[in-house]
Amino acid sequence: MKFKSLLRAIGIALTITSTSSMAEVSVSLDTDNTGAVINKNIYGQFMEHLGRGIYEGVWVGPESDIPNTNGYRDDVLQALKDLQVPLLRWPGGCFADEYHWEDGIGPNAERKRTVNTTWGGVIDDNSFGTHEFMNLAEMLGADAYVNGNLGTGSPKEMAQWVEYMTSDSESSLANLRRENGRDKPWRLHFFAIGNETWGCGGSMDADYYVDLYKHYATFIKTPANNKPTLIASGGTDFRTDYTEALMSMESYWSYNKGAISHHYYTLPTSDWSKKGSALNFPESEWASTMSRTLKIEDILKTNIEIMDKYDPDEEIGFYLDEWGTWYDVTEGDPGFLYQQNSLRDAVVAALNLNIYHKYAKRVQMTIIAQMVNVLQAMILTDKEKMLLTPTYHVFRMHIPFQDATYVPIELDGNETYGQGEHQVPKINASAARGKDGKLWITLVNVDPNNDEVINLGSAYKRITGEILTAETMDAHNTFKDPNAVRPTSFEVSPAENGELVITLPPKAIIVAQLTE
Repeated sequence: MKFKSLLRAIGIALTITSTSSMAEVSVSLDTDNTGAVINKNIYGQFMEHLGRGIYEGVWVGPESDIPNTNGYRDDVLQALKDLQVPLLRWPGGCFADEYHWEDGIGPNAERKRTVNTTWGGVIDDNSFGTHEFMNLAEMLGADAYVNGNLGTGSPKEMAQWVEYMTSDSESSLANLRRENGRDKPWRLHFFAIGNETWGCGGSMDADYYVDLYKHYATFIKTPANNKPTLIASGGTDFRTDYTEALMSMESYWSYNKGAISHHYYTLPTSDWSKKGSALNFPESEWASTMSRTLKIEDILKTNIEIMDKYDPDEEIGFYLDEWGTWYDVTEGDPGFLYQQNSLRDAVVAALNLNIYHKYAKRVQMTIIAQMVNVLQAMILTDKEKMLLTPTYHVFRMHIPFQDATYVPIELDGNETYGQGEHQVPKINASAARGKDGKLWITLVNVDPNNDEVINLGSAYKRITGEILTAETMDAHNTFKDPNAVRPTSFEVSPAENGELVITLPPKAIIVAQLTE
């Protein structure tokens, strides 16, 4: 037995055996005691007016020589459809609290040209605005998440924006939307009141923000059939003061169920002044990246404990609406957070997704930052050229986990990998029962040097799926070689003793179906 065509595809010798001199990691699934549904929006995407995150990355305008449909570039649009993007967040991020929605409506030639003081001081012609975003979400079949301007806006401006998007009346704002080309209101699924209010969204303390949140939220009024979930701007990293202050609004939550956001980024060094390189990094930074990204589990547990105290029925969502890797900016592009995306990022993504599955009852949304050309992107573009990153492949491989039901999983014999203080379990795993009834498993080997033997027991007839790995820790796709890192398929049957055993290569991710 062997992985089909794997040697040819990725240059790594890989054998599957029923017995091995290596220590085995035994994996067991408790299919009789399933957990929460893994909300599809755990696989959410984020687009911000930041560098080429929107302009060129997604939007080129209808007059562009780059093939497009009504201004959306065709190659990126198709890649996003293939990814089955469940949720889109816009317009920020830090940009949201300086964005005035009326600048981005009406004929393009008449829209204001504004300075993006948040990202690079460049001119934004506002050709991508409310209509362009909401129409894109519809084209992708994605839920729409709009982030309101609390920092430099007003309750009136915010309320009017929501009315413009959602009203089916004959109000002046609804009729203005019609004049601008949209007759029926859009479905607005989520609306956030501010972003990172502890920092770029206003440098507020938690108690002050709570009062502002209640003030602004009071005036968000929509038709009963188009009521968005309101999202409060929460904390970051290990901060819990926002969660504590927001959850103490017990009288408010009793009649207006919503969610609290949180942000956490993975830095190899944990030093914002020198975060580490996206490529050509030492193994010590591979180990530190894995260790630091896994801290998200402690962050989730700490905040969930606070929420459970006030909300034992778990009706308020905890939304990690910004997460991912953050490295030093690519030389020559200092303001726009463009970075390469390597196999390391793919492993980081898989580790995080496994954790989010585990806490799916409370963690109903997570949004990686960002979708195109910014931070841990799915897609990179260079004018007319486009490539899919290793992180894109991880998200596509995990599509069966969207709205699947979590299956508890246990690993026995799992050793540790690491360097110095950065020690992590070698194997990371998650399992779920898909909407179609199929049983899915994802396995990650964090060790960049050594194979790991995985014993899935004798309950399964075979395992079929895809594997993503490569020879080097920083293997990545380029515009000259866009398929250097890509998944390959495999299928394995049990050995003569009836046990299903696979040898997982170093720094590898598997997403597969278990046939019962």
